[in-house]
Amino acid sequence: MIEHILSILIFFPLVAGVLGFMVNKDSIRAYGIAVSGIEFALSLLLWYVFDTANGGFQFTELMPLIPAFGINYQLGIDGISLFIVIMSTLITFLGILSLTEKRDIKNLIITLLALEMTMVGVFVSLDAILFYVFWELSLVPMLYIIGAWGGPKRIYASVKFFLYTFTCSLVMLVGMIFMAYLYQQATGQWSFSITEWYRVVLPMNLQMWLFAAFFLGFAIKVPMFPFHTWLPYAHGQAPTIGSVILAAVLLKMGTYGFVRLSLPLFPDATVWFIPVVVTLALIMIVYTAMVANAQKDIKQVIAYSSVSHMGVIILGTFALNIEGISGSVFLMLGHGIVSGALFLLVGVIYDRRHTKIMTEFGGLASIMPAYATIFGIMMMASVGLPLTINFVGEFLSLMGIFKVAPMYALVGGLAIIVGAIYMLSAFKKVFFGNVTNPENEKLKDVNRTELYGLIPLTIIAIWLGIYPKPILDPIDAAVRENVLNIMYQKIQTDMGTEAARELITDPYAKKPEIVIPAPTKKHATQSHKSEGGHH
Repeated sequence: MIEHILSILIFFPLVAGVLGFMVNKDSIRAYGIAVSGIEFALSLLLWYVFDTANGGFQFTELMPLIPAFGINYQLGIDGISLFIVIMSTLITFLGILSLTEKRDIKNLIITLLALEMTMVGVFVSLDAILFYVFWELSLVPMLYIIGAWGGPKRIYASVKFFLYTFTCSLVMLVGMIFMAYLYQQATGQWSFSITEWYRVVLPMNLQMWLFAAFFLGFAIKVPMFPFHTWLPYAHGQAPTIGSVILAAVLLKMGTYGFVRLSLPLFPDATVWFIPVVVTLALIMIVYTAMVANAQKDIKQVIAYSSVSHMGVIILGTFALNIEGISGSVFLMLGHGIVSGALFLLVGVIYDRRHTKIMTEFGGLASIMPAYATIFGIMMMASVGLPLTINFVGEFLSLMGIFKVAPMYALVGGLAIIVGAIYMLSAFKKVFFGNVTNPENEKLKDVNRTELYGLIPLTIIAIWLGIYPKPILDPIDAAVRENVLNIMYQKIQTDMGTEAARELITDPYAKKPEIVIPAPTKKHATQSHKSEGGHH
């Protein structure tokens, strides 16, 4: 079983979802909780048997699908993807456990299980076509969740979400096919294996075009400025469970793509694009923080806040050092836990009052003390209070980018302060002061079902803020092995900032021969000449 645990993690929710059509409507919620609970337990088993000291890929599976074109069913997991998979199964489990939706509950739970299959598939795929298939399939359940269970403008929001992400992902697919073609030109064989692609050295002009193609697909998903306009609509119209999974997991596919594909495949282009990407990330952090401050709808405040925090993850990723990249991966986890909890909390108050406008509330701390306490803890975690999960990720991400350019870190840090201002302001409007609206006087505090989802996330947010070592150590090993070491092996130009290029020179990395030469004979000769001094 253990050798096929990744396949089981992918397809168990799908098979269970199909069988769910035969389950009685009255029992479907318990069925969904049981299935997602087993899936979460399997992901914890994966962590238990995972060798945390090994930075390479583990539990790899390989089965030919279309051998003529090098398309395989190839799976594997390392410290980077391990915890994102665990977070995906945890969020799905807690989301179904605390589900309060009454409309067409059977189809909703089956859709959520199908979505879980696609999310896990993205994070464990090591074949580019398999990665792309799961990437695109994830759009379908989310489109259905927003379109069927969303708000008044749900159709517009779901179609905009689908068109933005699907169209730009097609550009990424073209880049993948071109990358496989270049591999075929160099070796005489087609391959879409990401691990095989890691061994290819490309000339700068091809790296630039391919980086741009992949960047478009990933930037839309994050979403980076100026591609972010679909997200507030999607969050605003999505049901609570849709917003939770969208913020906690689906957005991480974009940042995960940068770490898994863009950095190790195109190291020279990555260095060259650092000023562009980091500038967009800083605009994203500052602009969306200011927009969040102007919102009247508390769900929109959290939605724009989510975009702002994703900008910090981009900063850490493109620092190109162990602190920055490990910090960004850890912040992916922190952002998933905290934003998921905040959207669950908004869902609690929306179920009671059917409004998210902050002026409709006030003084809720005296009426719903448990709710106010949990909201306060998660809000503090969101703004990066020390001893909470986001502080660890933000600190490491900013420390990483500080090594590259202190001014970038300064701007990013100031934006986090702005984040604290608008989150504290929103908390004040909703929870403090006098109860001026009579409709709020009889509101019930959080019930047992809602606490099932909120309490575990609150515990995790504090636990990993105090003791992040069990998560950070495997992430560090994987970043060193599968990102920095590969970049160092392949880096060959002085394009971009010299300081950034030097940071790729990881002190623990060794520079072996590149097994596959560059696609052009002329370039391969130049590449080996330039590396002669290292042997």
